[in-house]
Amino acid sequence: MQIQHKLQPFVWYEKGAEDAVAHYLKVFGPDQGRIIDTQRWGENSPGAAGTVMIVTYELFGVRMTAFNGGPHFKLNESFSLTVFCKDQAEIDHLWEQLPAGGGAPSQCGWVKDAWGLSWQIIPADWFDMIRDPDPARVQRVFQAVWKMQKIDLAALKAAYDGA
Repeated sequence: MQIQHKLQPFVWYEKGAEDAVAHYLKVFGPDQGRIIDTQRWGENSPGAAGTVMIVTYELFGVRMTAFNGGPHFKLNESFSLTVFCKDQAEIDHLWEQLPAGGGAPSQCGWVKDAWGLSWQIIPADWFDMIRDPDPARVQRVFQAVWKMQKIDLAALKAAYDGA
């Protein structure tokens, strides 16, 4: 396997890494990702022989590793994946689909999937808004987003514009 990037996210799941990857590919669409390789546990290894150990996959051109590592480490909000959405329809779709099967929404555009991985579902121009040279605009944007669970793009843009 040729290394394409120096950096590759490696996510430890207690179990169900293959189901999580299948879910992500379904949510984002088959044209946005693919499974590259699946490795299985062998004899005399920590996992049951023949079960999935690692799924290497690509999502939006980023190669990632999903590892069925058992209960030793837990995913939490200290690590998340950010998805920059083009419009409210995409925000709504991801907000509904990513937590399907047992995940939960959180605050400020964050949602956790059923396997415990946190996602930030935000508008594509988010960083432009919060890096605006006008501190009053930036403050209005943060004040608005802190009151939201799912991002309301129209309300966020209204806050940015001072409307």
